[in-house]
Order: sequence, then structure tokens, then C-alpha cells
Amino acid sequence: MAGTGVLTDQAERKRQTEDLEMSAASLSDDVVSAAVLQIVRELVVELHPNLIDPRLVRLDSDLDRDLALDSLSRAELLLRLNRRFKVQLPERLIGEADHPRDLVKAILAARPAVLEPARVRGPLGLSLATVEEPIEARTLIEALAMHAERHADRDHVLLWRLDSGPEAVTYRELYGEARAAAGGMIERGIRSGDRIAIMLPTSRDFFVAFFAVLFAGAVPVPIYPPFRLSQIEDHVRRQAGILGNAEACALVTSAEIRVVGRLLYGLVGSLQHIVTIQDLAAAEPLPAPLPATANTMALIQYTSGSTGDPKGVVLTHGNLLANIRAMGAALKASSADRVVSWLPLYHDMGLIGCWLGSLYYGAPALIMSPLSFLADPARWLWAIGEHKATISAAPNFAYEFCLKSISDARIAGLDLSSLRAILNGAEPVSPISISCFAERFAPYGFQPQMMTPVYGLAENAVGLAFPPLGRGPLIDRVDRSALDRDGVARITAAEGADVVSLVACGRPLPRHEIRVVDDASRELPERQEGRIQFRGPSATRGYYRNPEKTRALFDGDWLETGDRGYIAGGDVFITGRIKDLIKRAGRNIYPQELEETVGSLKGARKGCVAVFPTLDARAGTERLIVMAETRLTDEARREALRKSIVEASQALLDLAPDEVVLVPPRAVPKASSGKIRRSAARVMFETGQLHIKSASPRWQLLRVALAGIGPRLRRTLSKIRHWASTPTLGLRSS
Repeated sequence: MAGTGVLTDQAERKRQTEDLEMSAASLSDDVVSAAVLQIVRELVVELHPNLIDPRLVRLDSDLDRDLALDSLSRAELLLRLNRRFKVQLPERLIGEADHPRDLVKAILAARPAVLEPARVRGPLGLSLATVEEPIEARTLIEALAMHAERHADRDHVLLWRLDSGPEAVTYRELYGEARAAAGGMIERGIRSGDRIAIMLPTSRDFFVAFFAVLFAGAVPVPIYPPFRLSQIEDHVRRQAGILGNAEACALVTSAEIRVVGRLLYGLVGSLQHIVTIQDLAAAEPLPAPLPATANTMALIQYTSGSTGDPKGVVLTHGNLLANIRAMGAALKASSADRVVSWLPLYHDMGLIGCWLGSLYYGAPALIMSPLSFLADPARWLWAIGEHKATISAAPNFAYEFCLKSISDARIAGLDLSSLRAILNGAEPVSPISISCFAERFAPYGFQPQMMTPVYGLAENAVGLAFPPLGRGPLIDRVDRSALDRDGVARITAAEGADVVSLVACGRPLPRHEIRVVDDASRELPERQEGRIQFRGPSATRGYYRNPEKTRALFDGDWLETGDRGYIAGGDVFITGRIKDLIKRAGRNIYPQELEETVGSLKGARKGCVAVFPTLDARAGTERLIVMAETRLTDEARREALRKSIVEASQALLDLAPDEVVLVPPRAVPKASSGKIRRSAARVMFETGQLHIKSASPRWQLLRVALAGIGPRLRRTLSKIRHWASTPTLGLRSS
């Protein structure tokens, strides 16, 4: 979808590039460069009108710092370049390209590609017979072993590939390859209960590594692999914090990103082994998995948090199977289902909900990488159609991205009618997004009742509340003032800014309970807002090596979700995160709406605004802070932006912020998923760390490497002292 804000002096170049019928390989560097600059300028104008002068976009402009293009914007840019030049650029460019010049080089080196439509190639195992789920299994290990014994050659995972049919992984193959890798772990001294980190992209190796760790009696700790070179230092330090908390003794990674493992080795004292699946498979296979019970720890999944205080949710085999079975009951899941997912495997929704859920029920799962989705979201929809998927899932942003990025030509002939449920969760569900998605894809067989808003959290494995199957979205329209001031979700027929539309996120899963309580932990009636608590067989026992956070998690035998909301008609409605709640002038203020409003203002960067509270020590009250990224440098224009932010806040909340802080691009901290890290922004504000510019990837890597010298030296000296003190090996005096 090309933009309309094209400069007059670019009109001639635009006509030339639109008339191209030849592949990029037959064009000159100058023609390709001019066309790339034009496309980049169009996108910048669309995303940041009046913020960045497109005439200043050059081949050496930094996509991040100069042009404010985040991951989704880069993905959109790649889609446009692919369409214009009839090529298929590598997905890795979303994270690796730093300048338009990098894109020019990639286009000139790319081979021609036919991009219409984005069909999935090859057989997808659609004629598989139905099988029974292993209802007697007490562990994930037993579930896999039973499938491998009873129908070894059944396709379990189908790994999506761009240029050929999917790569099938059968139950027999997964079981055998995991035993081989587990043998390599035992050979390296891995013991029962050891924590093993897995830093792998979506691949066959990830599935093998996960079960290899379980087979060896150890505990898998999935962490996300590096994505953006420009953020490598923050990535390494955050993962080092996680591995330090987990006291991981080994890291399973790939040859391509082993260098990151070496950096982590220097920062994490407990790490002893940096290995690949190929390294591990060279050993003698483990004859059989080591024994485990329902109470054996099966996973530590880390939630988003600060580098210094990571929260690792401890889950047993019993927790995971209870959640998988409860979600399956809500969805009426069986081996007749077919699952499609691009969700990252280090995230609970992709790991447990999509992969382990499909493994348990024997439902073949077509899995693609998140990058494959970002590079072309039409691939996800085509995978659903070609695989005749009955179940899929994604966060709300994915539905918005499909609406924005998929043209009719890309999905001509698409059929989504096989879907029974497409889950929307992991972040706030937008009523506008889901209604627009249903309308946009209705001609392709999508029906409104397929959209399934759900609610869950890592502390309950993944799922906690699902709506009745096939009901479709339920929207509550409530009076904003009554909700903010009195905590009452009063239904209203009014229109305008005084109305809040909230999406029902379902009812408690079987054998699970949800309640809403006030500040004194007294249960509240329906439509009264308060803290949301839960309990059930999927609930965690606490956070790993974090007793303080674990104590705060529990209220008797109930667990805190960290969310506020209300219950109506049995459904739970989420109003916001407790930690993000701002109490100001007798009102409860949630930041999301104000962040979105400020991000749409002229001069502010959309999606790069943080709203958070800070304590006024003198008055003992909370202050409302708005931190907004901008490229404006002229003080008059910056002051105009501040005034606009104040006016927007007053119009939306009837309150002005106590302080508006304008910061340069990339100053507002974000999680790997792109979510604003408000608590980290608050720390930055309170400590005055607001205007630190990020260094180049080379300097970031150097800083991390230098930071690891001390720990490496101490580890080496410790080994020398141990060696010298051993009577049979140490030096003897003459």
C-alpha cells in the first residue's frame, strides 16, 4: 500500500520505478538506489508526517535513529520492496539492515521471485487418522513417549519453509533425536534439576533441545535469540540477568549465534557449557529418559522484567498438562484439529499453547518463525488456508498488521473457512481491531464467531479464561467516569470520549477459578472493578530464587494476576495492569489510551510514548509523567508539542500531566515483544538517565566483552586454585 505524500521532485523517479518489468538484477545501482530511497521516503511520510523531512533521507540514514523505523515498520518496508522489485528479500534484513544502502545491496543480490499469492507448498499430512490423547500421561515425557510408541511415524510438527514443502518431524524422530542430545548432556555432567538455557530460533533444534533437557532430568529455560544488532548490548545483559537468576550451567544455541553465547559465558558465572544440538548428538544416546513425576519441575519461563530482578515462573509437568487439558476442553481439541502458529517458542503462548498443546492432542502443527510472519503476514493466512487449520493464535497487533499490510492480490483464492477458533491474547484486545479483521476477511471465509479473545498469564502456564467456543467477541460499553472514579462498570448507550469499550476475555478454564477483590482482599460483586486473582491446578508454586516476589504473588491460596478488571455474566474484563495504574485526583488512570493519543500527535513518535506515575516525596502523592520520543530539535516546536500533549491529556482524562518529558528516538525502553516497559521508563526518569544515546553494535559488543573479562578471570583463578589444592594434581614441594 503505497503512500500519497510523495515529493514533487520525486515524481519522475516514481514513474520510472513503477514501470519496471525487469528483475532488480538487470537494473543499475543508481536506478535501484533511487527507487529504494523513494519507497523509504514514502513510508517515513506515512508513519511520521511532519516529523522527518523526507528530503533528508539518504542511503546512509540510520533506519532506527534517523528514520524511526521499528521492527513492524521495517517489515512493511521489506514487503513494499519485494513487491516493487519482484524479489524475495531475506527475512533477517528486518533485524540486520541498518541503512537504505543495505537494502539496495540486498535487492541487487536477490533473485527474482513470484510473490502472488503466498501459498504454502507441499503436502501437509491432511489425511492423518485420528488418535487418542495420552490421558494417562503424568508428564510431558510420558506424553511424547506414548505417541512415539503408538504411532511413531505420525507427523507431529511441520516446519514451514519458503522455497519447498514443510519439513516434517514425526513423533519417532523427535523422541529419538531428543534421546541422542540428552546423551550428550549426561556426558557433559548435566545432573537432574540443573537448569539448561535454550537460545534458539524456531527450528527443529528447538524442539529437540527442549525434550533433550527434560529427558536428561534437567529444567529447560527458553530465552529469546538476538534480533536487532542495534540492541545487542541490552539483549545480552537482559539474558545474562535471567541466566544468572536461573544459575544455568549450560546454554544450547546454534552455530550462527554462538558468539552471543560466548558473551553470556563471560557474564554468567554458573555457565559451563555453550553447545549446539550437533555437539550433543555426537554422544551415545540416552537409553531412556530419566524418571520424572507430575511434581517434577518441567519449565522455568521468565516474564518481562528488569535486568536486575527477573521473574522465573516455576512450572511442573502437572501444571503444564493441567493447563493443556483445560484449554483443550474449552476448545474441544482433538487429533482431528490442525494448528498453525508463528508465535515465538520462547513465549508461553507459542511454546505451551500452540506447540505442546498440539503435541499432547496429536494434532499436526504447521510452525513458522516470527520473522516469516513479519516479512509477509499473508503467509500466516495462507498457511491456515492450505493446512486447513482449525486453530491458530496471535496477539492483537498481528491482526492489525494483517489489516495494514495485506493487499487483495496477495490473498486471491484464500479460504479461511476451516477455522474453529483463532485466539487473540497476550496483550489488550482491541474491539476495533477484531471487528475490522472480521469485516476485511469475511469474503475469504472468515466468520466473526471464529475470533476468540482469551486471557492468561505465565503464572498459570498460559491460559486462564476462554469464552464459549463459537460465541464470538462480546463487547462491553461502559461509562468512563463511573469506572475511573467509582470503579463501577456501568453499561451506557452514550457515544464519544466518555465511553470505554472493553472485550470479554472469557470464563475460567475447567477446574480453575477467578475472583475480583478490593484492596482488603474482599471479593467484589459483578461489575465492580478490583484486583483479579486466580487459583487452579495450572498455578505456579512461585518464582525461581525470588522469595520476595513469590510472597507478593500469593494472597492465601489465591494468586495475583497483576491485572485489574471486573466480572460480568461470568466473563472477565481486563481494565489494566496494577503496576501501571496511576491514582490521581481520586481517579484510576490507565496509561494505554493516553499513550496512544500522545503518539498520534504531530511531532511525537507513535508507539514510543510511556505514561507512568512517580511519587512526590514532599506531598506523598503520585505525579503523572508523560515520556514521549521526538525528533524535534527546535525549542519552539518542542514547546508546541508539550502544549499539545497537555491539551490531549486534559481532553481525554480531564487532567493535565504533572510533567512532560521529551526524549530522543529509542530512549523509551521496550520489551522484546515491542511493549512499552513503563517501570523501566520510570527508573530512567527518576535516575536522570534520559538522554543517553545508544552506541553502534560494534561498541556495544566490545562493552559486553570487556564486562565479561573480570568474571572470566575470576573463574579461571578459581579453577587454578582448585587444581593446585588437589593433592594428586597440585604442585609438591621438594
